Amino acid sequence: MKKVFLVLFLGIFSLSINAQTNVETKKVDPNAPVFEFASKTVDYGEIAHNADGVRTLKFKNVGKSPLIISNVKGSCGCTVPSAPKEPIMPGKEGEITVKYATNRVGAFSKTVTIFSNASEATVRIAVKGKVLKAETTSPVEKKKTMISN
Repeated sequence: MKKVFLVLFLGIFSLSINAQTNVETKKVDPNAPVFEFASKTVDYGEIAHNADGVRTLKFKNVGKSPLIISNVKGSCGCTVPSAPKEPIMPGKEGEITVKYATNRVGAFSKTVTIFSNASEATVRIAVKGKVLKAETTSPVEKKKTMISN
């Protein structure tokens, strides 16, 4: 019985060693398109409540073939990106627009993920900022804040 367990142990051990040595290295195409971003962060800074939440992310294709963006996704429903439908030729620039829902008060940190045929097929862009609290203009609200101070 001990021999059976020993043989099984050695068999499983040898499979685990073999599985770790078969790691394949991905070859990078030297002619692939390459993203060059002006900034890898969309920083809203401090923005007013319900303000225009549209920003643009500028990039350039510094590769040797056309750049095709297949999909862009926001990390949640409050961040909606849109990318150009046509290929970006080598040496040309493009823009991805990002719209954040500024009806949510407070600091935020989201991501936009870009899927493409570039040498780095998946790129994550940080989206951050702070939506400021809305100003109150009601005399009752102003009176409440004056009393609480």
